[in-house]
This record gives sequence, structure tokens and C-alpha cells, in this order.
Amino acid sequence: MRPLLIATLLSLSCLSANANAADEDFLNSLAGDWDGGGMVLTKIGGTKVNVSCNLKSNASASAVSMNGSCRALAIVTRTFSANVKAAGQRYTGNYTGPSGQPSMLVGSRKGDILNFNVTWARITNGDRKANLMIEKLGQNGLRLQTVDRDPASGRSVVTSRIELQRQ
Repeated sequence: MRPLLIATLLSLSCLSANANAADEDFLNSLAGDWDGGGMVLTKIGGTKVNVSCNLKSNASASAVSMNGSCRALAIVTRTFSANVKAAGQRYTGNYTGPSGQPSMLVGSRKGDILNFNVTWARITNGDRKANLMIEKLGQNGLRLQTVDRDPASGRSVVTSRIELQRQ
């Protein structure tokens, strides 16, 4: 569930006051209550688990904060939060998932997509690196996706993919 939670983390972005108008508009567009679902791999090569998620996002022209939770198998719930700041075109921050340990995020925005390099707080799928993408889908949709590298084959594997709708 860590990849899913990290994807949600990206949605919790905070930007500096010098962010340009496009960044400000983008951040404001992330505000609201979001619900949806998707899949998460517990580990590369493992079984896909269907999840339902919700998150609350507060935003202004210079900041976004999100807190959310995802439920799997109708009985397991995990919470997460994220904080990201922008300096020019660079976004940095952290994501805190079920372990309670913050993972680092560094990335940038291109159009309606925030792309982050993730450094996990601990080894996950053979290393501490992954990629997280938050994509705005129209006015009322978000896609959160985490991609990791399979240590055995070196191939990229989607480890979480969540689609949310504004409520």
C-alpha cells in the first residue's frame, strides 16, 4: 500500500510564494474532497489488491495539504499525508505513509502532471527509489501512480494506480 500512499502524497503539495500563476492555478485545482479507487501491489510480483481511497486537500495559491486513507479487502485501512514545496520549477517534500517514516520527494510539474523521484524511508522492492506521478484529469479527476523497478528484470512496474474524483 506504500506506493498508493505515496501517490497520494504528491497531491499534498505546498509551493512558495514566488510560484508562477500557472503553478498557483494548478495547486488551487487540487483542493477539495476526493474519492476513488484502483490497485496496489504489495510487492513486485505479488498479487494486485483493489483499494478504495479518499483524501481531503486544502489549497491556496502557494500551498496544498492532503490527508487521506485507503481501504483494502474491506477491513484494512491505511492513512497517509504529504507536504511538498516548490522553488521555481523544483518541487520537494515528504510523504508519510503507514510506517510513520517520511519518504523524500523531488520533482517537477509539466502541464497537468507532477512527476516525483521518491526516496523511500526504507528498502522497498530491492532499493529505496521509485517514481510517483500525480496527473490532473480534467476539472474533477486525479490519477496517482507509482512506478518501481523490478530488481530481477530491471523493468518498470506500476505498483499503484489510483483514480479519484472530486466530491
